Amino acid sequence: MPLYNRVNKEELKRQIQSSAQKRTTLSFYKYHPIDNPEEFRNELFRKFQSLDILGRIYVAQEGINAQLSVPSDKMDRFREELYSIGFLDGVRLNVAIDDDGKSFYVLKIKVRQKIVADGITAPLDLQNGGEHIDAVKFNTLASSEDTVIVDMRNHYESEVGHFENAICPDVETFRESIEVVEELLEKHREKDIVMYCTGGIRCEKATAYFKTKGYNKLYQLDGGIIEYARQVKKLGLDNQFIGKNFVFDERLGERISNEIIARCHQCGAPCDTHTNCKNEACHLLFIQCPECAKSYDQCCSDKCSSYLQLPKEEQESLRGKIEFNGTKFGKGRYKAHHQHDVLEVK
Repeated sequence: MPLYNRVNKEELKRQIQSSAQKRTTLSFYKYHPIDNPEEFRNELFRKFQSLDILGRIYVAQEGINAQLSVPSDKMDRFREELYSIGFLDGVRLNVAIDDDGKSFYVLKIKVRQKIVADGITAPLDLQNGGEHIDAVKFNTLASSEDTVIVDMRNHYESEVGHFENAICPDVETFRESIEVVEELLEKHREKDIVMYCTGGIRCEKATAYFKTKGYNKLYQLDGGIIEYARQVKKLGLDNQFIGKNFVFDERLGERISNEIIARCHQCGAPCDTHTNCKNEACHLLFIQCPECAKSYDQCCSDKCSSYLQLPKEEQESLRGKIEFNGTKFGKGRYKAHHQHDVLEVK
C-alpha cells in the first residue's frame, strides 16, 4: 500500500464534491512524546487510508495535530482505531459546528519539528499550563472587569469572529503572537487572563509559556471556540462569540453567530467569506463578497484577473516574472479609509 496519495488533487476534489457520501469533519490534538514520528506517521496513514479518511495531520516528537474528514458511517470504526493507540485513548474529538462534509479532498500526514510552530526555544512543561475552563466558567470570568481575554489566533482569524472585548493581536502566525501578547499583558499581571483559540492546541503552549514568565492566574478555554459553541447550544448559554470561526480546511469558516463583523477587502461591504485568489500564481487568502467575486472573476485584483485571461502558454512563460499580491504577502487585509483599493497588505 503506498503511503502517500497518487491521484491528482483536482480529481480528488471533483470526486468528493460530486459524492453523496456523508462525512463528518473533526479535529483533535495531543501533546505526548512520540519516539519515532516517521514510523508513527506511516502506521497512521495505513489505518486512516483503509477507512477512506481524508485530512491534514502533523506528527512530531511532541505529539499530533489532526484535522479530518471521516465517512459518517465509519465513525465507530475510526474511534476504535484511534483509541487503540495508547496515548490517544479517549482523546476529545472536536466535531465541526457548520459542516457540509466537503472539508478535505486528500489525506496528508506530515512529520514536522513541532505540531505548532511557536518559536519558543526553552523547554515547556505542558502539564503546567492554564486551568482548563468550560463555557459556563468562561462566561462568568468574561463578565468581570478583572478579566483579560486574549485571542491566541492570527489577524485573519479574529477578523471574521472573536469573543466580545477580546484582545486580538495583529499577527499572522502563532510564533509572532507569543512575543506580541507578552508585551500586551505586561500591564495586566494581577488580572485573570483567559486565552482561547480554535480548538485549544495553541493555548496549551501559550499558557505554559506564560507560566514561566510569572503569570499565575491563567485560564484556557477547554476545547477552544469549537467546544464552546457546542456547550453554549447544548446548555442554552449566552453566546459571547460574535461572527465566524475561521477553520483551516476547504470550508475556511463555520458560523457561530449571525453577526458579520468583517468587510469585503475589495469594496468594503459587510462580508466574512474567506477565499483564495483564483490565480494559482497568487493564491492570496482574502475576504470577498459575491459581487466582487463576479467583478474580479474570483481574483484579488484586476492584475490577477487579467493574467487568467491570457493563453495558458503565456501564463506559464510569465509565471515567476510577475509579482502578485500573494507572492508578496500571505494574507489580505481590509483598508477602511480606502474602500475602493483592492486590499491592504502588510
